[in-house]
Amino acid sequence: MFINKVLKASVRTGLRLQGTSTKVAASAVRASPGGFSFELTEQQKEFQQLARKFAREEIVPAAPLYDRSGEYPFPIIKMAWELGLMNGHIPEDCGGMGLGIFDSCLITEELAFGCTGVQTAIEANSLGQMPVIIAGNDAQRKKYLGRMTEEPLMCAYCVTEPGAGSDVAGIKTRAEKKGDEYVVNGQKMWITNGGKANWYFLLARTDPDPKCPASKAFTGFILDADSPGVQIGRKEMNMGQRCSDTRGITFEDVRIPKENVLIGEGAGFKIAMGAFDKTRPPVAAGATGLAQRALEEATKYSLERKTFGRFIAEHQAVAFLLAEMAIKVELARMGYQRSAWEVDEGRRNTYYASIAKAFAGDIANQVASDAVQVFGGNGFNSEYPVEKLMRDAKIYQIYEGTAQIQRLIISRELLSRFKN
Repeated sequence: MFINKVLKASVRTGLRLQGTSTKVAASAVRASPGGFSFELTEQQKEFQQLARKFAREEIVPAAPLYDRSGEYPFPIIKMAWELGLMNGHIPEDCGGMGLGIFDSCLITEELAFGCTGVQTAIEANSLGQMPVIIAGNDAQRKKYLGRMTEEPLMCAYCVTEPGAGSDVAGIKTRAEKKGDEYVVNGQKMWITNGGKANWYFLLARTDPDPKCPASKAFTGFILDADSPGVQIGRKEMNMGQRCSDTRGITFEDVRIPKENVLIGEGAGFKIAMGAFDKTRPPVAAGATGLAQRALEEATKYSLERKTFGRFIAEHQAVAFLLAEMAIKVELARMGYQRSAWEVDEGRRNTYYASIAKAFAGDIANQVASDAVQVFGGNGFNSEYPVEKLMRDAKIYQIYEGTAQIQRLIISRELLSRFKN
């Protein structure tokens, strides 16, 4: 059986399996100092190959069924958890593998090749956990991150609201301090893993003064999903990535103990935004994985389909289209790898992370659309894989900062370099 073989292989190659007593923890790998190389380490290759095999043998066959039903792909997520293909960035002192962002991106690209709906459900864990990783104290990290290594649990990043998406400063959800607790009232929307999460990272306004700057007005909390007053809305049926769980969440007099505040009052906005430097590279990697899948499907089809007595790949119009698709995929991959490498080196990577996310999101849509074009009429049909890729791709220009917000960030970063 594939999974048994991979389990044995993962132990042999040094991957730590979640939920077992195996202590063969994978160390974070680094490129050799003083050089410039595109060569992956043997450890990175093992991660990549394990994720690739899992995606192609387990995710790809199941993806169309989950897309049609909209059912949450927990059986696949559980397998990914058992193989150590999710939550890899959780620190070792919390029971995780402590992988760098670069290593996580290699895994993410491969999983996204199989299905970005599945990959988004997995990646939402990274986004939900990242504020706790970067800002949680020792007790918070061990309590909430530790449990994720003991069983296949999900969490969520609970920030977006019906009237506040890109405009995070417009958040209206309020948290009022009463004694040793905060009482939360408000509503969130488009929360990935919203109905499956064990806990949330929640951003709420604690300073009621509308003139208070965003950098001081908001506080970040860890909230157990089963807290009284948490009302989970219906699962939204979206254009693509349909097996991902997206919901609205309402909070009515929800009480959060003060020990669940991250850093302190007023630190929430900085924490929420700081998480993106580490999570946007994997989002770009996911978009790249989708584009790689579209390129491969289009290339294979072009070598099977004939028109005018020739394979369509032999027509220059199609060959050039495939060449453009390949160019975009390769450059998107280089973009996310640069942004991941920068943050792993301890440098602020906001500029590179936004470039990677913006470019990869755009090319995922372009390459998926071109793949449909290569397939012709068949590409418009749901029995072929590329129409799903086209639907799945669109969200990469929207979530975790729209394509326009990324350009705003890039322009600010660029201009600040010339002004300083």
